[in-house]
Amino acid sequence: MSIRNAVVPVAGLGTRLLPATKSQPKEMLPVGKKPIVQYVVDELQASGIERLLFVTGRGKSSIEDHFDDDPELVRMLRETGREDLLAELADAQSAVHFLYTRQRQQKGLGDAILCAEHFAGTEPFVVALGDSIIGRRKPSQIVERLVEAFEKHDAVAVIAVEEVPVEHTSLYGIVAPAAIGDVFEIADLIEKPKPADALSNLAIAARYVFAPGIFDAIRRTPFDRRGELQITDAIRLMLNEGGRIIGVRLGPEEKRYDIGNFESYFETFVEFALTDPVYGAGLRARAREILLEHNSD
Repeated sequence: MSIRNAVVPVAGLGTRLLPATKSQPKEMLPVGKKPIVQYVVDELQASGIERLLFVTGRGKSSIEDHFDDDPELVRMLRETGREDLLAELADAQSAVHFLYTRQRQQKGLGDAILCAEHFAGTEPFVVALGDSIIGRRKPSQIVERLVEAFEKHDAVAVIAVEEVPVEHTSLYGIVAPAAIGDVFEIADLIEKPKPADALSNLAIAARYVFAPGIFDAIRRTPFDRRGELQITDAIRLMLNEGGRIIGVRLGPEEKRYDIGNFESYFETFVEFALTDPVYGAGLRARAREILLEHNSD
Protein backbone atom coordinates (compact mmCIF):
# COMPACT_ATOMS: atom_id res chain seq x y z
CA MET A 1 0.00 0.00 0.00
CA SER A 2 1.38 3.39 -0.99
CA ILE A 3 0.20 5.28 2.12
CA ARG A 4 2.33 4.35 5.12
CA ASN A 5 1.12 6.74 7.86
CA ALA A 6 -2.00 6.52 10.01
CA VAL A 7 -3.44 8.71 12.76
CA VAL A 8 -5.58 7.19 15.53
CA PRO A 9 -7.40 9.78 17.67
CA VAL A 10 -7.92 8.44 21.22
CA ALA A 11 -8.24 11.64 23.23
CA GLY A 12 -11.98 11.51 23.95
CA LEU A 13 -13.12 11.42 27.57
CA GLY A 14 -15.55 8.51 27.17
CA THR A 15 -18.13 10.09 29.48
CA ARG A 16 -20.96 7.90 28.15
CA LEU A 17 -19.11 4.87 29.51
CA LEU A 18 -18.59 6.11 33.06
CA PRO A 19 -17.78 4.75 35.61
CA ALA A 20 -15.88 2.13 33.55
CA THR A 21 -13.80 4.90 31.96
CA LYS A 22 -13.05 6.86 35.12
CA SER A 23 -9.52 5.49 35.40
CA GLN A 24 -8.93 3.88 31.99
CA PRO A 25 -9.48 5.00 28.38
CA LYS A 26 -12.58 3.64 26.68
CA GLU A 27 -10.28 2.48 23.87
CA MET A 28 -8.67 0.10 26.37
CA LEU A 29 -11.93 -1.55 27.42
CA PRO A 30 -11.75 -5.26 26.51
CA VAL A 31 -13.81 -6.75 23.71
CA GLY A 32 -13.35 -10.48 23.87
CA LYS A 33 -9.67 -11.03 24.67
CA LYS A 34 -8.27 -7.72 23.37
CA PRO A 35 -8.81 -4.03 24.07
CA ILE A 36 -10.81 -2.09 21.49
CA VAL A 37 -7.82 -0.17 20.16
CA GLN A 38 -5.89 -3.39 19.50
CA TYR A 39 -8.42 -4.36 16.83
CA VAL A 40 -7.90 -0.97 15.16
CA VAL A 41 -4.11 -1.38 15.17
CA ASP A 42 -4.40 -4.94 13.82
CA GLU A 43 -6.54 -3.64 10.96
CA LEU A 44 -4.05 -0.91 10.09
CA GLN A 45 -1.07 -3.23 10.28
CA ALA A 46 -2.80 -5.75 8.00
CA SER A 47 -3.36 -2.89 5.54
CA GLY A 48 0.35 -2.09 5.34
CA ILE A 49 0.59 0.87 7.69
CA GLU A 50 4.16 1.35 8.94
CA ARG A 51 3.93 4.43 11.21
CA LEU A 52 1.05 5.17 13.54
CA LEU A 53 0.44 8.31 15.58
CA PHE A 54 -1.89 8.12 18.57
CA VAL A 55 -3.44 11.50 19.41
CA THR A 56 -3.96 11.06 23.14
CA GLY A 57 -5.15 13.11 26.09
CA ARG A 58 -4.92 13.14 29.84
CA GLY A 59 -5.27 9.69 31.44
CA LYS A 60 -4.38 7.74 28.28
CA SER A 61 -0.94 6.42 29.28
CA SER A 62 -2.19 2.82 29.41
CA ILE A 63 -2.47 2.86 25.60
CA GLU A 64 1.23 3.61 25.34
CA ASP A 65 2.01 0.93 27.93
CA HIS A 66 -0.06 -1.64 26.02
CA PHE A 67 1.91 -1.21 22.80
CA ASP A 68 5.30 -1.03 24.53
CA ASP A 69 7.68 -3.95 25.03
CA ASP A 70 7.55 -5.61 28.46
CA PRO A 71 10.71 -7.75 28.80
CA GLU A 72 9.99 -8.60 32.44
CA LEU A 73 6.57 -10.05 31.57
CA VAL A 74 8.06 -11.99 28.65
CA ARG A 75 10.79 -13.42 30.87
CA MET A 76 8.29 -14.41 33.56
CA LEU A 77 6.06 -16.22 31.05
CA ARG A 78 9.03 -18.13 29.65
CA GLU A 79 10.34 -19.08 33.08
CA THR A 80 6.91 -20.35 34.16
CA GLY A 81 6.30 -22.35 31.01
CA ARG A 82 3.48 -20.24 29.61
CA GLU A 83 4.89 -19.89 26.12
CA ASP A 84 1.38 -20.00 24.63
CA LEU A 85 0.68 -16.52 26.01
CA LEU A 86 3.69 -15.01 24.21
CA ALA A 87 1.90 -15.27 20.87
CA GLU A 88 -0.99 -13.28 22.34
CA LEU A 89 1.42 -10.56 23.45
CA ALA A 90 3.07 -10.42 20.04
CA ASP A 91 -0.03 -8.74 18.57
CA ALA A 92 0.51 -5.72 20.82
CA GLN A 93 4.21 -5.50 19.91
CA SER A 94 3.92 -5.40 16.13
CA ALA A 95 6.31 -4.06 13.52
CA VAL A 96 4.36 -0.79 13.33
CA HIS A 97 6.32 2.20 14.65
CA PHE A 98 4.18 3.92 17.29
CA LEU A 99 4.33 7.63 18.09
CA TYR A 100 2.26 9.71 20.49
CA THR A 101 1.15 13.31 20.78
CA ARG A 102 -1.37 14.97 23.07
CA GLN A 103 -4.47 16.98 22.28
CA ARG A 104 -4.27 19.48 25.12
CA GLN A 105 -7.93 20.51 25.06
CA GLN A 106 -11.05 18.70 23.91
CA LYS A 107 -11.82 20.73 20.77
CA GLY A 108 -13.27 18.03 18.56
CA LEU A 109 -12.07 15.49 16.02
CA GLY A 110 -10.88 18.17 13.60
CA ASP A 111 -8.56 19.61 16.22
CA ALA A 112 -7.29 16.12 17.11
CA ILE A 113 -6.37 15.49 13.47
CA LEU A 114 -4.71 18.90 13.27
CA CYS A 115 -2.34 17.71 16.04
CA ALA A 116 -0.92 15.26 13.46
CA GLU A 117 0.22 17.89 10.95
CA HIS A 118 3.95 17.59 11.66
CA PHE A 119 3.69 13.79 11.69
CA ALA A 120 1.99 13.59 8.29
CA GLY A 121 4.00 16.35 6.65
CA THR A 122 3.29 16.54 2.92
CA GLU A 123 2.11 12.93 2.55
CA PRO A 124 -1.47 11.63 2.47
CA PHE A 125 -2.48 9.65 5.55
CA VAL A 126 -5.16 7.41 7.04
CA VAL A 127 -7.34 8.33 10.01
CA ALA A 128 -8.93 5.48 11.99
CA LEU A 129 -11.01 6.30 15.05
CA GLY A 130 -9.75 4.35 18.04
CA ASP A 131 -13.18 3.43 19.44
CA SER A 132 -14.62 1.75 16.33
CA ILE A 133 -13.91 -1.85 15.33
CA ILE A 134 -14.67 -2.78 11.72
CA GLY A 135 -15.20 -6.46 10.97
CA ARG A 136 -15.22 -9.40 13.37
CA ARG A 137 -13.88 -12.54 11.73
CA LYS A 138 -10.72 -10.91 10.35
CA PRO A 139 -9.26 -7.40 9.97
CA SER A 140 -11.24 -5.31 7.50
CA GLN A 141 -9.76 -4.31 4.13
CA ILE A 142 -11.63 -1.00 4.10
CA VAL A 143 -8.42 1.03 4.52
CA GLU A 144 -6.87 -0.58 1.45
CA ARG A 145 -10.00 0.20 -0.57
CA LEU A 146 -10.01 3.79 0.67
CA VAL A 147 -6.40 4.22 -0.45
CA GLU A 148 -7.17 2.66 -3.82
CA ALA A 149 -10.09 5.08 -4.34
CA PHE A 150 -7.95 8.02 -3.17
CA GLU A 151 -5.35 7.33 -5.83
CA LYS A 152 -7.72 6.32 -8.63
CA HIS A 153 -10.01 9.35 -8.34
CA ASP A 154 -7.40 12.01 -7.52
CA ALA A 155 -9.34 12.82 -4.35
CA VAL A 156 -8.54 15.18 -1.49
CA ALA A 157 -10.45 12.94 0.93
CA VAL A 158 -11.99 9.48 0.89
CA ILE A 159 -14.51 8.44 3.53
CA ALA A 160 -15.84 5.04 4.60
CA VAL A 161 -19.65 5.05 4.85
CA GLU A 162 -22.38 2.71 6.03
CA GLU A 163 -26.16 2.70 5.99
CA VAL A 164 -27.87 3.60 9.28
CA PRO A 165 -31.54 3.91 10.23
CA VAL A 166 -32.87 7.36 9.34
CA GLU A 167 -33.81 8.00 12.95
CA HIS A 168 -30.11 7.63 13.91
CA THR A 169 -28.72 10.20 11.46
CA SER A 170 -28.42 12.78 14.25
CA LEU A 171 -25.59 10.67 15.72
CA TYR A 172 -23.28 10.77 12.69
CA GLY A 173 -21.82 12.79 9.88
CA ILE A 174 -24.08 12.10 6.87
CA VAL A 175 -23.12 12.23 3.18
CA ALA A 176 -25.13 12.84 0.03
CA PRO A 177 -23.93 10.56 -2.78
CA ALA A 178 -23.71 12.01 -6.28
CA ALA A 179 -24.23 8.55 -7.78
CA ILE A 180 -25.24 5.02 -6.80
CA GLY A 181 -22.56 2.41 -6.13
CA ASP A 182 -20.04 1.04 -3.67
CA VAL A 183 -17.55 3.79 -4.59
CA PHE A 184 -19.07 7.16 -5.42
CA GLU A 185 -18.43 10.86 -5.49
CA ILE A 186 -19.91 12.81 -2.59
CA ALA A 187 -22.07 15.81 -3.46
CA ASP A 188 -22.44 17.15 0.08
CA LEU A 189 -22.07 16.18 3.74
CA ILE A 190 -23.31 17.48 7.07
CA GLU A 191 -22.53 16.78 10.73
CA LYS A 192 -25.27 15.14 12.85
CA PRO A 193 -28.38 16.42 11.08
CA LYS A 194 -31.89 15.93 12.41
CA PRO A 195 -33.62 13.06 10.56
CA ALA A 196 -35.79 15.55 8.68
CA ASP A 197 -32.67 17.35 7.44
CA ALA A 198 -30.55 14.29 6.63
CA LEU A 199 -29.07 14.20 3.12
CA SER A 200 -29.33 10.38 3.06
CA ASN A 201 -28.95 7.50 5.49
CA LEU A 202 -25.24 7.03 4.64
CA ALA A 203 -23.16 7.72 7.74
CA ILE A 204 -19.42 8.36 7.97
CA ALA A 205 -17.91 5.14 9.33
CA ALA A 206 -14.78 6.02 11.33
CA ARG A 207 -12.17 5.59 8.57
CA TYR A 208 -10.74 8.28 6.28
CA VAL A 209 -7.86 9.02 3.90
CA PHE A 210 -6.77 12.65 3.60
CA ALA A 211 -4.48 14.69 1.43
CA PRO A 212 -2.33 17.04 3.54
CA GLY A 213 -4.54 19.95 2.45
CA ILE A 214 -6.97 18.88 5.19
CA PHE A 215 -4.83 20.71 7.76
CA ASP A 216 -5.31 24.11 6.12
CA ALA A 217 -9.03 23.38 5.75
CA ILE A 218 -9.31 22.58 9.48
CA ARG A 219 -7.57 25.83 10.38
CA ARG A 220 -10.08 27.75 8.26
CA THR A 221 -13.10 25.90 9.67
CA PRO A 222 -15.15 27.76 12.30
CA PHE A 223 -15.84 26.19 15.68
CA ASP A 224 -19.32 24.79 16.13
CA ARG A 225 -21.74 25.91 18.84
CA ARG A 226 -20.07 23.53 21.33
CA GLY A 227 -16.65 25.02 20.70
CA GLU A 228 -15.38 22.05 18.63
CA LEU A 229 -13.78 21.74 15.20
CA GLN A 230 -15.75 19.15 13.25
CA ILE A 231 -13.80 17.23 10.63
CA THR A 232 -17.01 16.92 8.59
CA ASP A 233 -17.14 20.72 8.29
CA ALA A 234 -13.50 20.86 7.16
CA ILE A 235 -14.14 18.20 4.49
CA ARG A 236 -17.19 20.16 3.33
CA LEU A 237 -15.02 23.25 2.98
CA MET A 238 -12.64 21.35 0.68
CA LEU A 239 -15.62 20.07 -1.30
CA ASN A 240 -17.06 23.57 -1.75
CA GLU A 241 -13.66 24.77 -2.98
CA GLY A 242 -13.61 22.18 -5.76
CA GLY A 243 -11.93 19.23 -4.08
CA ARG A 244 -13.11 15.75 -4.98
CA ILE A 245 -14.50 13.76 -2.04
CA ILE A 246 -15.13 10.04 -2.51
CA GLY A 247 -17.26 7.68 -0.42
CA VAL A 248 -16.61 3.93 -0.09
CA ARG A 249 -19.31 1.68 1.37
CA LEU A 250 -18.41 -0.90 3.99
CA GLY A 251 -18.79 -4.42 2.66
CA PRO A 252 -21.16 -7.06 4.07
CA GLU A 253 -18.36 -8.54 6.21
CA GLU A 254 -17.27 -5.12 7.47
CA LYS A 255 -19.83 -4.36 10.14
CA ARG A 256 -18.81 -1.39 12.28
CA TYR A 257 -18.85 -1.74 16.05
CA ASP A 258 -19.00 1.82 17.42
CA ILE A 259 -18.17 1.59 21.13
CA GLY A 260 -19.82 4.86 22.14
CA ASN A 261 -22.16 3.81 24.96
CA PHE A 262 -22.91 0.86 27.21
CA GLU A 263 -25.55 -0.62 24.90
CA SER A 264 -23.16 -0.81 21.95
CA TYR A 265 -20.29 -1.95 24.18
CA PHE A 266 -22.33 -4.78 25.75
CA GLU A 267 -23.62 -5.93 22.35
CA THR A 268 -20.13 -5.89 20.86
CA PHE A 269 -18.54 -7.75 23.77
CA VAL A 270 -21.27 -10.41 23.73
CA GLU A 271 -21.00 -10.95 19.96
CA PHE A 272 -17.20 -11.25 20.02
CA ALA A 273 -17.27 -13.52 23.09
CA LEU A 274 -19.95 -15.83 21.69
CA THR A 275 -18.01 -16.25 18.44
CA ASP A 276 -14.59 -16.76 20.04
CA PRO A 277 -12.95 -19.81 18.42
CA VAL A 278 -11.88 -21.26 21.78
CA TYR A 279 -14.52 -20.22 24.28
CA GLY A 280 -17.49 -19.38 22.06
CA ALA A 281 -19.18 -22.78 21.98
CA GLY A 282 -19.24 -23.08 25.77
CA LEU A 283 -20.45 -19.52 26.18
CA ARG A 284 -23.26 -20.04 23.67
CA ALA A 285 -24.42 -23.10 25.61
CA ARG A 286 -24.33 -21.15 28.87
CA ALA A 287 -26.15 -18.21 27.25
CA ARG A 288 -28.97 -20.53 26.18
CA GLU A 289 -29.25 -21.78 29.76
CA ILE A 290 -29.43 -18.22 31.10
CA LEU A 291 -32.09 -17.24 28.57
CA LEU A 292 -34.17 -20.30 29.47
CA GLU A 293 -33.87 -19.45 33.17
CA HIS A 294 -35.03 -15.88 32.57
CA ASN A 295 -37.86 -16.92 30.26
CA SER A 296 -39.18 -19.33 32.88
CA ASP A 297 -39.28 -16.66 35.63
